[in-house]
Amino acid sequence: MQNAGIARLGLNWRYLAFEVHPDDLRTAIEGAQAMRFVGLNLTVPHKLLAMDIVDELDESAKTWGAVNTVRFEGRDDCGAWRPLREFETAPHETRSHGFNTDADGIARSLREDLELELKRAKVLLLGTGGAGQVAALRLAVENVAELFLYDYVSAKAKAVAREIRKRHPRVKVVVGFPKGQVDLLLNATPLGLKTGDASPLEGTPFALSQARAVYDMIYRPAETPLLKAAKAAGCRAANGLGMLLYQGAKALEIWSGNPAPVEVMRQALAKNVYGEKQS
Repeated sequence: MQNAGIARLGLNWRYLAFEVHPDDLRTAIEGAQAMRFVGLNLTVPHKLLAMDIVDELDESAKTWGAVNTVRFEGRDDCGAWRPLREFETAPHETRSHGFNTDADGIARSLREDLELELKRAKVLLLGTGGAGQVAALRLAVENVAELFLYDYVSAKAKAVAREIRKRHPRVKVVVGFPKGQVDLLLNATPLGLKTGDASPLEGTPFALSQARAVYDMIYRPAETPLLKAAKAAGCRAANGLGMLLYQGAKALEIWSGNPAPVEVMRQALAKNVYGEKQS
């Protein structure tokens, strides 16, 4: 997806994947900065850790409490910080600048892929880690009527609930499961990534018949057991491909300073995840 977008923009860049242990995240970011990378994307479990590692936080990262995009910047002769792409020669002083593009990505995907109106909706969110926390805070901004949070580490869910109550006191937030219907069940746990994973609802009192729509942030496999069961239960269902697309497009815009070629990136992403026939 990113390489397709980079090629369309005519940039002499390459997007590569690196596996980094959480203990080595600071070293990895500092190393990329030293090697004059344009930027980075961060995924699980690095989004929360990076908040205390990057040199500067954009308002988006401060608002949503997680970093998924890093842009490296240099200080020019006038003392202003500018993206490294704008320098012909390497600047003497550089910094890492953290952003969050997940929040806008999830909101746009929920609206487009599920045709869901978030305002006054009742939502059950499973998982309150990096992406789950961002989703919870964004849903509160969207003025959902009720937000139910569940995490197997209950302290995480309680911490997110406290933050929402502080920032958005009009939103009703509950740690636990609803007894009645919800407009949306949103899975932000990693359950479903691996073959043989249990359902994120296993052992819980919630039944899929209580949900009108189900969104799974996982996009590979394209249909998780949760989504398969949701469709069988008659729910509208969508995976996280749209969220991945829109957060990635925004990241490319942050790095390049140009509008992202969204449709080119969408086609490349669908081809990679679904194969030729469904691209």
